[in-house]
Amino acid sequence: MRQDFLPFARPSISEEDVAAVTEVLRSGWITTGARCNELEAAFLERLGTERAVATSSATGAMHLALLALDIGPGDEIVTPSMTWISTINMIVRLGATPVFIDVDRDTLMVRPAAIEAAITERTRAIIPVDYAGAAAELPTIRAIAAKHGIPVIEDAAHAVGTRRRCGEEVGATGTAIFSLHPIKNITSGEGGVLVTDDVEFGDRVRRLRFHGLGVDAWERGQQGRSPQAEVLEPGFKYNLPDMNAVLGHSQFKRLDGFIDRRRDLALRYRERLEGVPGILPLGDSAETDRHAWHLFIVRVDSESAGIDREGLMAALKSRNIGTGIHFRAAHGQRWFVDHPDRWRSADLPNTEWNSDRICSLPLFPAMRDEDVDEVAEAIRAIVPSTGGVPA
Repeated sequence: MRQDFLPFARPSISEEDVAAVTEVLRSGWITTGARCNELEAAFLERLGTERAVATSSATGAMHLALLALDIGPGDEIVTPSMTWISTINMIVRLGATPVFIDVDRDTLMVRPAAIEAAITERTRAIIPVDYAGAAAELPTIRAIAAKHGIPVIEDAAHAVGTRRRCGEEVGATGTAIFSLHPIKNITSGEGGVLVTDDVEFGDRVRRLRFHGLGVDAWERGQQGRSPQAEVLEPGFKYNLPDMNAVLGHSQFKRLDGFIDRRRDLALRYRERLEGVPGILPLGDSAETDRHAWHLFIVRVDSESAGIDREGLMAALKSRNIGTGIHFRAAHGQRWFVDHPDRWRSADLPNTEWNSDRICSLPLFPAMRDEDVDEVAEAIRAIVPSTGGVPA
């Protein structure tokens, strides 16, 4: 058994990261400024899009995007229930109605046909999810959206660095939101980045990010403007401080190396877990050329494995191996069960089947090959059908 605990995720913080943050702390300017601008510029350079707006969280970026679309009571937003609850919370808090659609049973990706079937005269936005670091079928989804005159906000929280089969990176076209949370492929501690090729939309998101002011505090100071800027519309305070942004920028430079290592670990998991009854890794999305491997997810099918998800997670924890659940279906969360009038959906059999079974195994760049082997060996020992005995 492992002597040290293996978490399911751990940020890869280098000495260069520490030095970059230390430099900002000593600079005298730690809130949104030049370092935040550098992070945004790095996304623009890599993706070739028109606007990048760094925010204090991806949740904040989603809130601003919905506000910039003037989403409100009576509006409907088509999105999967198999997603992190923050998107759904923002929709509901704006008085709109989430319309949940089912996902593919093996990839957990939204299906374009399900999106089109859910569209009504009240639909005001579509929010597909790039699950676990794979790419959703955005070209087809955008074609459907364009036919109906509906904007698309791509939830790319898991997909920084993901590449589509056409050779284009996620975020290069349309509007997408990345997360820089500590468990993501790169982190700024907390943070998010919205990218868009819609200049007017991007400028409005930027304005709403900081009180609705025409310029940020740093821009006023650098350009010699009056400290009192004009409020062009009521806004919020979702700006990303420089001490966070500089960490994200430092990590961004190593993104490709992180993804390469995650890929190697994920493929090793697949090899080591092949043939274990009831332990089912996600299938491959046909739209994905380069998977970012934010998560390595298996589904625990108790009928075949002889143990359910909770039992497997507990048994792994007793062996000093951490796991996670990403995610329980939104419509199964307590508040949504108690408020069925605040959302609607068609049947969600694939969503519900996966929600009861998904389990994230440890995956982060600093893991050793031997760590993957130990996790796989532990699972083989735990699953009764392979001759082990559950803990």
